[in-house]
Amino acid sequence: MIRHTVLFKFKPDFPPADKQAWIAGLNRMAGNIPGMLSLTHGPDVLSTERSFDYAIVADFETVEDIAVYNTHPLHEPLKAYSFPNSQQILSVDFHLGVSQPAPDKTPTS
Repeated sequence: MIRHTVLFKFKPDFPPADKQAWIAGLNRMAGNIPGMLSLTHGPDVLSTERSFDYAIVADFETVEDIAVYNTHPLHEPLKAYSFPNSQQILSVDFHLGVSQPAPDKTPTS
């Protein structure tokens, strides 16, 4: 199983009506995209300096299912809300249940 996690830092002028339409669209995806096993999302509750504004966490059976999701007709229109209204978007996709030992040394940049 693959966990897909996306963090959004919104621009201050994200229109509230557009944000609500985006959230409604997220809700429509749950249970309606093949291969998507679960979908949760919500706003940050801590509002710390390093916090992002919103998170999406979705679980998929395979990496190929994420590709289906990325171009699905329920997902595509949401990009018109999130992309132009975000300062930053981060994502990570990882296998669930696979633990990796911490490295002995952290690579330097």
